[in-house]
Amino acid sequence: MTMFLDADLHLHSRFSIASSRTMVPASILAGCRRKGISAVASGDALHRAWREMWEETPSGGGVLVIPSAEVEDRDRVHHLILAESFGIFADLARRLAPSAPSLATMGRPHVRLSGQEIAREVHEAGGLLGPAHAFTPWTSLYASFDRLGECYGEERPDFLELGLSADSSYGAGISELRGIPFLTNSDAHSPSPAKLGREFNRLEVPAPSEKAILGAVRQGMIAMNAGFFPEEGKYNRTACTRCYRQFTLDEAVRLSWRCPDDGGLLKKGVSDRARELSDMPAASRPPYLHLIPLAEILQRVLGTSSPHTKKVAALYDSFLAAFGNEIRVLVDVPVEEIRELHPGAGDAIASLRTGRVRLFPGGGGRYGRFSFA
Repeated sequence: MTMFLDADLHLHSRFSIASSRTMVPASILAGCRRKGISAVASGDALHRAWREMWEETPSGGGVLVIPSAEVEDRDRVHHLILAESFGIFADLARRLAPSAPSLATMGRPHVRLSGQEIAREVHEAGGLLGPAHAFTPWTSLYASFDRLGECYGEERPDFLELGLSADSSYGAGISELRGIPFLTNSDAHSPSPAKLGREFNRLEVPAPSEKAILGAVRQGMIAMNAGFFPEEGKYNRTACTRCYRQFTLDEAVRLSWRCPDDGGLLKKGVSDRARELSDMPAASRPPYLHLIPLAEILQRVLGTSSPHTKKVAALYDSFLAAFGNEIRVLVDVPVEEIRELHPGAGDAIASLRTGRVRLFPGGGGRYGRFSFA
């Protein structure tokens, strides 16, 4: 007998650069309950003060907390680390301390080791490791290397995180990734419902426990990934990092990766990078459910300037009061019931579920946009 849990396994604490001061355990857990997330990463578990904050927090009220951290190696590749306990991270912090002078001050520390050396330390400590946002053109595996082995040597990663600008189809045609589970996570720096849980994994587990969650990741017991349409990501298309004009890959090469309009650097898009790396017909992967955060849907329906307005928040709260959590609203609640509460929102969610979404791809560091057909 097994069960399914929705898990967001990558986020950051208030100790990370560009993170909200409200990224503290209580707000993260409250956000998960509103979103419908059953298991959430702690984030930044190499940071001693953050570990202590979690250890002082009462149990998650139905939300499992999976100790996690992200580190940057000497080649500027980012790695996501998962473990069963904060004790494992305390041990790992001791192992990495000689090579990580920022360990005590940064939520996402720089470690002066190779990916292989970091992976070896993580595996010896009893944790799991994989490349974070693997296709992103900054600080990622495939931004720095063409092959897994160039980064990890003999230490095979336990999973690969896709990132907001990719879905599972982007890695399905890369032969070296066969047998490596794909994860998709929010990488949230804020507990806002537009950020936390915006991407998640539906895991098949025998029971709700930290050990079961890690076992499901290790064994690839992933029933579904869910998250953005890849085009919504900031780096989906090859584009200028100043003016965001988009280019084909051939055009970027011909222009020597400089924008003819303003001289800005052109950054290779995730879609182009994944196409370069693909060397076989796409292999079968668990289904990927494309979703848009409910707050962003309500922003479009209400015509407000952002998903954070009081008007959006009031309607969002009414949906949660009626149906329990955001994932239920987006995925499970019959459209007719949603229309009874708000006809426009019901029509928009019907369009989302049937794929009637028009996408305007992002690139160069600017998020893509969408509208409903």
